[in-house]
Amino acid sequence: MSYLLLADALALLHASIVLFVVAGQALILAGWAAGWSWPRNPWFRWTHLALVAFVVVQTWLGQLCPLTIWENELRRAAGAEGYTGGFIQHWVHAVLYWSWPHGVFVALYTGFGLVVAVSFVLYGPRRSTSGD
Repeated sequence: MSYLLLADALALLHASIVLFVVAGQALILAGWAAGWSWPRNPWFRWTHLALVAFVVVQTWLGQLCPLTIWENELRRAAGAEGYTGGFIQHWVHAVLYWSWPHGVFVALYTGFGLVVAVSFVLYGPRRSTSGD
C-alpha cells in the first residue's frame, strides 16, 4: 500500500472523527431537547467527551493533532508536498484545515469544549444500559 493512499485513509479517518465530534454534539443537544434516550448511551457520551477533551488540551498546549502529523509524514514519505493531490485529499483538507491564528482555534475549541462539558453534566450518560 502506498504512503499516499495511507495518508488519504488517515485524512478520511480524521474527517470522520471531526464529523463524530461536531454532529455528535448536535445530536446530543437535539436529543436533550426532544427527550431521546439514545444520546445518553455511556459509550457514545464518554467517547465523545474524551475526544473533545483531547482536542481542547492539545490546542491549549499548542500541539498539532497527531493525525495531522502522521498524515504529513506519510505524504512526505510518498514524495508529496503539502496537501496537493487527489480528489479525496483535496476536499477533506478544504473542510478540515483553515488558516486562522492559533488563538482563534483555542477560543473555538475551548468554547465547544465548554458546551460539551455543560451538556455532559446537565444531560449526562445514563447509569444503566437497559432500554436501548
